Amino acid sequence: MENAYLDLGRKILKEGHVKEDRTGTGTKSIFGYQMRFDLSEGFPLLTTKRVPFGLIKSELLWFIKGDTNIRYLLEHNNHIWDEWAFERYIKSDDYQGPDMTDFGHRVLTDEAFKATYEEQHKLFCEKILTDRDFADKHGELGNIYGAQWRHWETKDGSFIDQLQNVIDMIKTTPDSRRLIVSAWNPEDVPTMALPPCHTMFQFYVNDGKLSCQLYQRSADVFLGVPFNIASYALLTHLIAHETGLQVGDFVHTLGDAHLYSNHIEQMEEQLSRTVRNAPKLILNQEKESVFDFEMDDISLEGYDPHPTIKAPIAV
Repeated sequence: MENAYLDLGRKILKEGHVKEDRTGTGTKSIFGYQMRFDLSEGFPLLTTKRVPFGLIKSELLWFIKGDTNIRYLLEHNNHIWDEWAFERYIKSDDYQGPDMTDFGHRVLTDEAFKATYEEQHKLFCEKILTDRDFADKHGELGNIYGAQWRHWETKDGSFIDQLQNVIDMIKTTPDSRRLIVSAWNPEDVPTMALPPCHTMFQFYVNDGKLSCQLYQRSADVFLGVPFNIASYALLTHLIAHETGLQVGDFVHTLGDAHLYSNHIEQMEEQLSRTVRNAPKLILNQEKESVFDFEMDDISLEGYDPHPTIKAPIAV
């Protein structure tokens, strides 16, 4: 199952086009690629490097709650969205600290600046956790995933709960071809900290099994895609659990699939490793609704990966 992901890495290294990108880092990329994971064969969390499942759980539960503020994530020691909130903060009039311009690149080459950045970042996170007013203002990322999934605003000012609606449809009209949730709202894109990379997902019910297909417009293959695979696999399991179905396939369709130039060596190291057995997902069977699950209700059995491979994030 993991080989579907590793084959993507090999293809980009061999055939990828060298392109500039928004972050200024540079990439090798291909366009239009699809992977398929049979969720009945195990949970698709990569074993060729350790992928932190706790971060995947807390981020997905954050989406499901409709939350768009990083405070919940920080309360669960999840820092994967910090940089985007921090970037918005340092561009605001409220920030009076040292110059943080282009911090994502400068931390890689300037040790003195890195120490200053880490200090300012730590202060920012501490204030998000301890100052509710500050968190409300500077922890907010705009109408990103959670808002679109749970609170899509209509022209008349009402809201659509897409996630609840699709769950209801799976229960009542499972053969529908409209089992879709969209995160791409053109009206809100300009005000989002990061426009949705995973833009739309669709469910399909057959033979008592629930399958899910995700379309992802932009795919950071080394850092982001392993999270996306596991996150949507987990979402499929949760919704299958609520709707009384078994899990089928997770189909991952990618638009611009890219390796950043400073992830090439890391990908090569990962490809040199041997795939291990996929873990098993354990859900608290007492919880009935997707919206009832908390961190302790979700766990893995038999996860024995190779060590972590560190790589910088492009902001």
